[in-house]
Amino acid sequence: MKIKINFYLLEYALSTLLRQKRKNIFIITVFTLLTFILSSTFFITNSIKYELNTTVDSLPEIIIQNLKAGKSYDIDTSVVDTIIPIAGVEDVTPRIWGYYFFKNAGVNFTIIGIDQFEKQYKSSFDAIANNFKIDDDSSMIVGLGVQKILHDNYYKEYFNFIKPDGSFKKIKIAGVFKGETQLESNDVIVLSKIAIREILDIDEYTATDIVVKVKNKDEIPTVVQKIQELYPSFRIITNEDIKVSYQNIFDYKSGLFLALFIISLFTFFMVIYDKTSGLTSEEKKEIGILKALGWTVDDILKEKFYESFLISFIAYICGILLAFIFVYIFQAPLLRDVFVGYSDLKTTFELPFVLDLQTLALVFFLSVPIYIAATIIPSWRIATLDADEVIR
Repeated sequence: MKIKINFYLLEYALSTLLRQKRKNIFIITVFTLLTFILSSTFFITNSIKYELNTTVDSLPEIIIQNLKAGKSYDIDTSVVDTIIPIAGVEDVTPRIWGYYFFKNAGVNFTIIGIDQFEKQYKSSFDAIANNFKIDDDSSMIVGLGVQKILHDNYYKEYFNFIKPDGSFKKIKIAGVFKGETQLESNDVIVLSKIAIREILDIDEYTATDIVVKVKNKDEIPTVVQKIQELYPSFRIITNEDIKVSYQNIFDYKSGLFLALFIISLFTFFMVIYDKTSGLTSEEKKEIGILKALGWTVDDILKEKFYESFLISFIAYICGILLAFIFVYIFQAPLLRDVFVGYSDLKTTFELPFVLDLQTLALVFFLSVPIYIAATIIPSWRIATLDADEVIR
């Protein structure tokens, strides 16, 4: 069925809105603010979830840690030889990594050691190994966030690490890498295993943890069970475990979001209730005059539809555009801390742009059709009455 727009009714609807511009500007302002709040929270959530899920997907299938009294200790690299023969295991790599607190900036860097000539457990590290030379103990590759912080603190060509014994380890900045996600390239420093062992004081025959790559993801539970039987005291973390952990964090944060969401909806439905509770005497009189002039109920409802649609759709577009600017240009100051959390011990990262059509549709259907219905229903009640009764 072809939908025709009656431009005469549309023109009349515009003139009606302009006659009551103060009232309509107020409604558009409130409507825009509510749409802006809802959209901003959805955009922030979508961006962080996308970043975290992408980061988790790039991690190894299994991580093995040496746990003693609930605390993680370095693990013996000889464990690798007993895990490789397990059926389904494709590769086993001992990892050497840790956190380094940079006091001048008040942030923690994640420092990771790799061997340029061994098989890497992440594709981003393959790119680093292929594009940069880090086979000695005097050079490192830094992420974009680290580079910015080091530059701000006058470390442009090298950086002095403070070793556990209090002495300094001078490492040259050999290059900057961009990781698969902003979270990865945000605070990561990659250097040789020789250098990181010296900085973290890790023995030659131990590692921070061990990562296991499995050929078939369906075999991960079986492989985990076999490793656990060999080493009952070890903590074994799978990719799915990390995803569940992130989801639990979001479930907690969602409580704060839910409170904000309910407040916004409550305010919006207060506006809707005010609309549905009845038309003003002036609006009723206008409908009565239109009926006396020969307008049908259908004409009146179409005109009211145009009025409500113009108000709600303009507010919806303005709210969405403001949310895009607030979240993806200004990086949602204050509001994103509800989800990310606030800490002086982390480097900042930008929220990635994620266009989720489902979110746009959800906000649309939570606002525009409801407002249109709230305008048309009371108008229909009045329009079905006799013209002289309405005018009186």
